[in-house]
Amino acid sequence: MAETKLHDELLNNVDEGVLGEITKLDELKKGAFNIRKNGEGIERAVTENVNIVTKTDKPGIDIYVKENTKFDIVHIPVIITQSGLKDVVYNDFYIGKNARVYIVAGCGIHNDHHKDSQHDGIHRFFLEEGANVTYVEKHYGEGEGTGKRILNPVTEVYLKKGSHMEMESVQIKGVDSTIRETKGVLEEDANFVVTEKIMTHGEQFAKTIFDVELNGSNSSSHVTSRSVAQGNSKQYFISKIYGNAKCFSHSECDSIIQDNAVVTATPEVTANHVDANLIHEAAIGKIAGEQITKLMTLGLSEEQAEQEIINGFLR
Repeated sequence: MAETKLHDELLNNVDEGVLGEITKLDELKKGAFNIRKNGEGIERAVTENVNIVTKTDKPGIDIYVKENTKFDIVHIPVIITQSGLKDVVYNDFYIGKNARVYIVAGCGIHNDHHKDSQHDGIHRFFLEEGANVTYVEKHYGEGEGTGKRILNPVTEVYLKKGSHMEMESVQIKGVDSTIRETKGVLEEDANFVVTEKIMTHGEQFAKTIFDVELNGSNSSSHVTSRSVAQGNSKQYFISKIYGNAKCFSHSECDSIIQDNAVVTATPEVTANHVDANLIHEAAIGKIAGEQITKLMTLGLSEEQAEQEIINGFLR
């Protein structure tokens, strides 16, 4: 197979194809990055404001962003092309006071054989006062093998006074099984925004668990999950919000269900303070017939109309 060179590290066409699905290759050069392949770090770059250090006690890295950083970009993609591999990694992010950073993570799995391939990524974020983080996490699976492509991301976010984190989690396609856990602990005036987009088909399984503790006065969170379940796939959405101070939280789950799929949404909101304002909404249903009819009058087939609606829903 032909070899191509990326930042002094040899990657074959399959590697680059998978990597390109979860990150933009040309953007890797714009900031700090760490590329992990089949359980090993293969290349890294740091900047004046972002340092990346290999852990000594377990697999993973520590990422340090200096305080008052105006804006930096960090990429930490993971690719797995070895069938039968179970990769577990622990990444900790330490974001300095008033720093602003954009972080792109995620994992792509290529599996052409009969053994299951799995990646469990445990990410913890520690934001100091006034820090601002945008975090994008993408998951993708491909390959002709019967072995499953399994991704189990865990994200823990600890927000100090006045800090803000916006997290976007996207499951593109091809993931056979995933359990996605996100936990947030917020202090005074902290804000946590989470947007999840996920699609399942065939016999795929997806479970999402959000657990947010609003501990500080005027803390707030907004959790949005949009999903499409097709075939015989199963999805579970669990949201647990705890209002322990004067705070505001809005959680919503919107799902399109097709074929023989199953979607379950379980909201749980607990107000432990008289000024806790907690809202949860859930909507599950099929695509409305009039939406399809309207698009078909514009010349689309029924299948094309459904796809356009789904694309717009997950945009």
